[in-house]
Amino acid sequence: MRELLKPFSLIVSALFVVSCASAVPPARIGDYVSTERPAGADALAKIDQRPLQAGLVVVSDTADPGAAPNLPEEALTRLTESLQQDLGHAIPIVIKEVISGHHIKPQSHGDWAQFAELGRQRGLDYLAVVVVSSTEQEYPVTLFLGWTTHAQPGYRRDNWSLLEFVLLDLKHNQTLMQAEGRGWATLDRPSAPGINQWYPAIYLRPQDQRRIWPPTYEGAPNTLRVVSFEQAAKRLVLKLQSSWLGVLESESAARRASS
Repeated sequence: MRELLKPFSLIVSALFVVSCASAVPPARIGDYVSTERPAGADALAKIDQRPLQAGLVVVSDTADPGAAPNLPEEALTRLTESLQQDLGHAIPIVIKEVISGHHIKPQSHGDWAQFAELGRQRGLDYLAVVVVSSTEQEYPVTLFLGWTTHAQPGYRRDNWSLLEFVLLDLKHNQTLMQAEGRGWATLDRPSAPGINQWYPAIYLRPQDQRRIWPPTYEGAPNTLRVVSFEQAAKRLVLKLQSSWLGVLESESAARRASS
């Protein structure tokens, strides 16, 4: 009976870990955009002039007590450029300009006014806002070298990343669309550099065991964050694309029903 229960216990444990990871890091968008201005799922479809001309604001958030360090500036710029292209492929918007989010600050229950003022200054009726956040945990592990039995003490660092997207209609003071994408990656590194053949190494989680080798031992934590956020960005774009396709399918079904 105990042998039969072991596989079940492992499955339950795995599901528990994944479910916990899905809430880490905690959502931060509520401290930037008030949740009191929601719109229906089809709000974007009701706007006749599409694609929308919007500005993109990427906010790097480290205000939460458990937040990991910011992405390096160069990596954050690359992420922003990638989002600028990919968002337009997922939903009907064109990013006219990228606006620095350095001056955007979190406020209790959000602060719509700072985005409204930003849109007024730039002559924009729509803003695509992406809040970037992550958290990390590091702990000691034993690292095995290749297929041998030789081992060395080291560290494992998990990074959980989160991209939260909201499309703001500044003319009507409402949100048109909202979605998030999460990433999870793990870095294994020995306690000292020098074993470059095997470590440091990064894995995509929860089940992808392909290795990504950082270019340097010292820069491995930053590479971990970049890899994790790349996964979060891919999932965010897929969610937005799926959401918009769902709206179009609903519209098509409604037209067929009325004809």
